[in-house]
Amino acid sequence: MACGIERVQEAELRAEELRSQINYHDYLYYVKNEPEVSDAEYDELMRRLRAIEEHYPELISPESPSQRVPNVPVEAFAVVEHREPLLSLANAFNQGQLEAWYRRAKAMAGAERFDMVCEPKIDGLAVALVYENGRFVQGATRGDGFHGENITENLRTIRSIPIQVRGEGFPVSFEVRGEVYMPKPAFERLNERLLDRGERAAANPRNAAAGSLRQKDPRVTAERGLDIWIYQLGWSDGDGSPRSQWETLQWLGDMGFRINPEIRRFDELQPIERHYREWLDRRHQLEYEIDGLVIKIDQKHYWDELGFVGREPRWAIAYKFPPIQATTLLKKIAINVGRTGSLNAFALLEPVQVGGVIVKQATLHNEDDIRRKDIREGDTVIVQRAGDVIPQVVGPVKEKRTGKEKVYEIPKTCPVCGSEASRPAGEAMSYCSNISCPAQMFRWIGHFAAVMDIEGLGEQWISTLLEHGLIKDPGDVYALTKEQLVELERMGPVLADKILKNVETSKGRGLGRLLYALGIRHVGGEVAQILANHFHTLDALIAAEAEEIKQVEGAGPKIADSVHAYFCDEQNRKIIEKLRKAGVSFEQKRVKRVEGPLSGQTFVFTGTLASMPRGQAERMVAGLGAEAAGSVTRKITYVVAGADPGSKLQKAESYGITVLDEDGFLRLLGEHGVEASVPGSSA
Repeated sequence: MACGIERVQEAELRAEELRSQINYHDYLYYVKNEPEVSDAEYDELMRRLRAIEEHYPELISPESPSQRVPNVPVEAFAVVEHREPLLSLANAFNQGQLEAWYRRAKAMAGAERFDMVCEPKIDGLAVALVYENGRFVQGATRGDGFHGENITENLRTIRSIPIQVRGEGFPVSFEVRGEVYMPKPAFERLNERLLDRGERAAANPRNAAAGSLRQKDPRVTAERGLDIWIYQLGWSDGDGSPRSQWETLQWLGDMGFRINPEIRRFDELQPIERHYREWLDRRHQLEYEIDGLVIKIDQKHYWDELGFVGREPRWAIAYKFPPIQATTLLKKIAINVGRTGSLNAFALLEPVQVGGVIVKQATLHNEDDIRRKDIREGDTVIVQRAGDVIPQVVGPVKEKRTGKEKVYEIPKTCPVCGSEASRPAGEAMSYCSNISCPAQMFRWIGHFAAVMDIEGLGEQWISTLLEHGLIKDPGDVYALTKEQLVELERMGPVLADKILKNVETSKGRGLGRLLYALGIRHVGGEVAQILANHFHTLDALIAAEAEEIKQVEGAGPKIADSVHAYFCDEQNRKIIEKLRKAGVSFEQKRVKRVEGPLSGQTFVFTGTLASMPRGQAERMVAGLGAEAAGSVTRKITYVVAGADPGSKLQKAESYGITVLDEDGFLRLLGEHGVEASVPGSSA
């Protein structure tokens, strides 16, 4: 027996030694690009490890490099809520727009200049990787910025993502953000395999990377040759992280994350413009696609001061490369009726290849844009993929006109239902006046089902349900029965049960998702969440006057008037009542707050705290029952001002709100039994 135990212990030690060696060589090969052993030597190390694990399966651990690729496909991707929103960037397309961003940032922060970190903008898929005690535990897509898909098992197959970080002193838990991409050679190999099998080739590396990450079988993902560049720390608990983006990237690199070697730091804009021009010429020399540069203010304390506008941070911007263009014939201008009734013009084109993608349709934006550009049916037009993605018509090639081209007029009636179409004052779009318009309702219900995650209720089934009169609006979705569904052609009991189960589950999505799903004009996902966080219940929002809604930071007059008008409409109210009777949640999901000595109080933090990261400070007050807010209003109890406070401090002083410096904040915590060392003390 003793000999058996000794053999197991010896095998365990040998397995750990092999794992350490393999992880080290993975780091050198996939992160540093400095391999020390041949492929054959590496394969032999992996063979030995697998032999031990096959003989002693009890020694297998999830962190073993042999377990990066699971043998079992996943059934579905669960939804992950991002602890900190994973939002997009504003774009600059020329030097003037970049300079305007820089001037605005300096003015808002009260700074004379910034150091800036300039990074290649990888054309891939943004992901968030969460680590606990140095171990990779969860990976998710960006999704809508607030919720993404859990693709942990697929991300584990990417060898440049460390399963265990290197070194010591890393935070207890933290999140890093990166861009997964498909290198050009891997993209070419993938298309060769697809064509050999008689399948359609992937359009571009970005689409191929996105599709590969969302494979239900991680073994397929592992074959696709994906890679990643880590570009940012999302959040961290425990020990403080570096206070600049440049230092953070070096810090993450030391932990074993793959940091792009082309990242540079500048102290003024002029050399960034030269850097941009150089990359405009050099971009095609890289083994991966980039569509511009990302410029971030280096000093992180400015990030908190500048904050966000809509879904975009003010402290960063994407300096995009000019789009790829081609010319083709505009055969016809058609109208698509949107979910809010908007009449959206689009161009039907003679198919043309633009940047490796065949384009048959392109956006025309709105009537004013068509008139300004003088775009006519029958024109030869310039088509481009904005940001290398969305096809749009730039304008006509007037030299090629024959005189047979037709000037286009937006119709005065809805092309689907024939109802009057009108253009509200100050709006760029014309709208169908009939809220029950079939096209409008079809798209609205599709939007509602997508936002509320009613899987299985796609466009095909929505169309069928409308045709059979089983639904007329989103409220009717919750009245569907199994008996009704199984009567539909090609709808079996299994699919019917699945749809009804997902309909039932969707009732608990919360107020933010519901507001977005309702399709209120000018209310996107970000604004819906802002309103939900402010009013907490749908009934409170319905009862609010437009003036009250206007006071919500992030709303504004146009949004307030639209929301108020929506809930004043009798037909909309009837739909709301259907949802209420069905049991759809009208409340905002909130993190359960503990009752404590600071219950009912709200804190805002500004500037940099020397004793702890801001996130830790917010969690400390939450542990005492208080809330932490991101902006200063008259309802705030305390504003805590650290080093280099910004405009929030001036606003607090103008409102007469109590301002605590860091010492005062730590004393307040101490009074309620929370120990934290005061900067400069001997404690």
